[in-house]
Amino acid sequence: MKRLLSLRNVTKRFGGKVALSGATITLGKGEILGILGPSGAGKTTMLRIMGLLEPPTKGRVLFRGKAVSSEGDEALDSRRRIAMILQKPVVFKGTVAQNAVYGLKVRGVAPEEARERAEKALRGVGLEDVLDRHASTLSGGEVQRLAFARAAVTEPEVLLLDEFTANLDPANITILEKQVRDFGNGGGAVAMITHSVQQGRRLADRICLLLDGKIAEMERTEKFFESPATEEARDFVSGKMVW
Repeated sequence: MKRLLSLRNVTKRFGGKVALSGATITLGKGEILGILGPSGAGKTTMLRIMGLLEPPTKGRVLFRGKAVSSEGDEALDSRRRIAMILQKPVVFKGTVAQNAVYGLKVRGVAPEEARERAEKALRGVGLEDVLDRHASTLSGGEVQRLAFARAAVTEPEVLLLDEFTANLDPANITILEKQVRDFGNGGGAVAMITHSVQQGRRLADRICLLLDGKIAEMERTEKFFESPATEEARDFVSGKMVW
């Protein structure tokens, strides 16, 4: 499996608080990684460092085997190959199509090609019939699907998802989970924070369990749920852990 994104002994402090401690993790081409853990465990901090949006206090971030920072032209070039979708994404002013095409526009893609690629991405998430609607009129599920199309249209190598289906209905979850699978099957790498154990089991190839800023266990999904190696993971899987 080709490595795309790695954290090497990464620690992140905010003042006197350690949000992430000594995290080492590798995200491979075509892999979906599920990141689980209670609130405050460091999951979003880890994702932001992966996305080069937050510099580590200690340790290194590697993209395609090369150390990168969160600042400068080199970081911008790497960041453009990484997309992140939040639980509550922001839509831009304008239509659905204008939102979807934005990332291509700033990359200098020709308008005709950009429109064609945007429409294809919107078809993938079932929004082909609302291209000319103002994005502010969309429902919550439609906004999340638009955010996915807006990210996917730029053809990132790495997709970072932070509770991207939280509070959505089953129909929208089904559409978005299919898009995640298709992205992984197409060779992209996904790191996905979820509070849904069922979603982690459905989508992830590996599970990373974070507790108090530390990786408590990282294992293939089936083995993680069927025979967890650590006491913390066993408590998590059995439901004894409150989170």
